[in-house]
Amino acid sequence: MPPIFDKPTADKYDYVVLGGGSGGSGTSRRAAKYGKKVAIIEVTDAPGGTCVNDVYPRKQVIIHSKTIRSKGNNATILQIMWHAADLRERIMNHAQGYKLDGIPSAPNFDWKSFKAQRDAYIHKLNGIYHNNWNREGIELHRGFGRLTSKNTVEVTLPDGKGKYTLNADQICIATGGRPTIPKDEDIPGASLGIDSDGFFALEEQPKRVAVIGAGYIAVELAGVFNGLGSETHLIIRGDTVLRTFDPSLQEVLTPWMEHTGVKIHKQSKVVKVEGAKGQTLTVHTNKGEKVEVDTVLWAIGRNPCTNDMGLEEVGVKLDEKGNVVVDEYQVSSVPNITAIGDVQGKALLTPVAIAAGRRLSNRLFGPAEFKDDKLSYDDIPTVVFSHPTIGTVGLTEPEARKKYGDDAVKIYKSNFRALYFSMIDEDHKEPTMYKLVCVGPEERVVGIHIIGMGSDEVMQGFGVAVKMKATKKDLDATVAIHPTSAEELVTMT
Repeated sequence: MPPIFDKPTADKYDYVVLGGGSGGSGTSRRAAKYGKKVAIIEVTDAPGGTCVNDVYPRKQVIIHSKTIRSKGNNATILQIMWHAADLRERIMNHAQGYKLDGIPSAPNFDWKSFKAQRDAYIHKLNGIYHNNWNREGIELHRGFGRLTSKNTVEVTLPDGKGKYTLNADQICIATGGRPTIPKDEDIPGASLGIDSDGFFALEEQPKRVAVIGAGYIAVELAGVFNGLGSETHLIIRGDTVLRTFDPSLQEVLTPWMEHTGVKIHKQSKVVKVEGAKGQTLTVHTNKGEKVEVDTVLWAIGRNPCTNDMGLEEVGVKLDEKGNVVVDEYQVSSVPNITAIGDVQGKALLTPVAIAAGRRLSNRLFGPAEFKDDKLSYDDIPTVVFSHPTIGTVGLTEPEARKKYGDDAVKIYKSNFRALYFSMIDEDHKEPTMYKLVCVGPEERVVGIHIIGMGSDEVMQGFGVAVKMKATKKDLDATVAIHPTSAEELVTMT
């Protein structure tokens, strides 16, 4: 087992990073590559952050004496759970169409056994993180880090009984974020629910669940519950899910989720939750509905983990939500203190945190060629692991019309069913929708939005095309790969 440090080994470190999640690890390893003395401060025993340990990048930190699961690990677990739900749905709804006989019509999912297997895999990933750090000379200090000056971080040991100080030339805040749950004084009984972290801690599968929220985390979790056989209610304030995504995606996914069994309560707000933990809970909405479930899960947003870290005391500016305010180079209002990942409030995605962290270390510690290295937050591709999956990059249609004007925007769109579903009963043929948002006489592609089987994999390559400012003509000039769904993006007229 690699060593865990409980005191400084140097009078001064080149780089101290608060948070051992994906971003913290990425920036630390890149700095170590340049021969710098690096220390990571991580409060938990699970290196890797939310994306490896839980579903989307954040990391475990202590907030008011409570530990918060990290986001990097969450993403990996959610993906594993998505695969389980996807496989069950295929067995139930698709196997017969392909004349695979002798398969149960509704396979039973052993949540408890799968959780143990899944968590063992995550534990292995945690070990890989720690071993990599040790091999590269990065020190892991387990404890809670608090800035006491612009160059010093006080580390409180996990048991709270000891403290010591690390001195550093550069300090990076990579502590991530935590899910939001309303206060009981705002929504009585709200604390009876769990958040997305609580999803990963569930030992047994709830028979009935209410997911509250319309964003990608809510959609993904509702899809997993529904796919694994739980009666699933999704309570949303509007008429569609994923309200910040392109409207065409919303219009395809929302009715399909309802078609597959998710009970969507539209134009609804939770006003009260009654019951007791471990027993039946009753969710009351503003429309007078009463929804009885075993589990209530809040997926209504995230807050940065910046509480009680001494940031404002040393001059680090926070916005109204508590995010660290940074410039285009990830630098805070204190020049030697930087922030990456969810804690700086932009593009809350694991790969973004890693990319920003690596570029930051390139600029701080690398050769002269990297003196201006930084991450561009434009045209970041992302995926929603809904059922079916979504891939998206660039501007939505409304964003493009607002930026360039209606006359400059041309839309190409195709709705179809993937070849895979040709053998499937009509009731289970998943929809596919591919959309290009183009602007100007050259028809530069400024947005691609796709939903349908395989969209998660398709989007990576087409994300490169948008980043390289490809035009519709460039796509047209690319020979199609037949028969695939992806060929639709280079054959649309």
